Amino acid sequence: MAESVPVRCPACLREHLYAAPSYPCACGAPVSPSLDQRATATAVTHRVWDEQWVTVRCTACGRRDQWPHPELGCPCGTVLRIPVTRSAPDTQPTAAQATDTQPPPGTAKLPAALRTPRPRSTARPRRAFQPVTIRTARDAVTAAALYLRWLGYQDIRRADQRPPSGVGLAARGVLAQVDPTVSPASPRDIECLWLTAMTESSDCVYFSLAGYEDEARVRADTLGIPLFVLDLTGTPQPVNSPADDLDATGV
Repeated sequence: MAESVPVRCPACLREHLYAAPSYPCACGAPVSPSLDQRATATAVTHRVWDEQWVTVRCTACGRRDQWPHPELGCPCGTVLRIPVTRSAPDTQPTAAQATDTQPPPGTAKLPAALRTPRPRSTARPRRAFQPVTIRTARDAVTAAALYLRWLGYQDIRRADQRPPSGVGLAARGVLAQVDPTVSPASPRDIECLWLTAMTESSDCVYFSLAGYEDEARVRADTLGIPLFVLDLTGTPQPVNSPADDLDATGV
């Protein structure tokens, strides 16, 4: 369990005891950001995408992944960004990292509409997904990003093209749309995501907090797009067959 550190709110001067959350590394070991006890927590007044993530190195396998930057909500209404220590990058990847970043022969990704189904017998055992409770739109994006990483996608970042609604996420071989609004996703939302993914020769995945219109689900089934609903626990729930397959096997 991560060590608790004292944190003082700069707005109301109230003191809190904070422990950084743990996240599951791909190797199965828990990782936690290292908190900087010498630095002072700052109030979050506006959000910048790059500042919402921190690189954490797994002490078990040496792998470096990006996880949500530690934050704490003070009862006075201030959101505090907890300072973390920044370690220097490794001069060369570890054997575990090198193995993980080498895709096996013959697994180059094709657009979803052109790809043939993969044999299900090759799926590797995975640890259970560790969700993040959804209280805000940012939490929904974080939950989707964590889930994509759990599926096996790497280098998750904000997508270059902004979708008509919600937030776009991109990783190697996939484009995802996260819709944290209270309106069900429409057929147009599904089609726009699919067309954008086709131009980038990648697969696509849709995450919605409010679900999908009936026609949108039919359109997604026709195009082979996995649809997920984000429940408030932060666990994406598959709502069609492509999503069931992706959830079961990962990438």
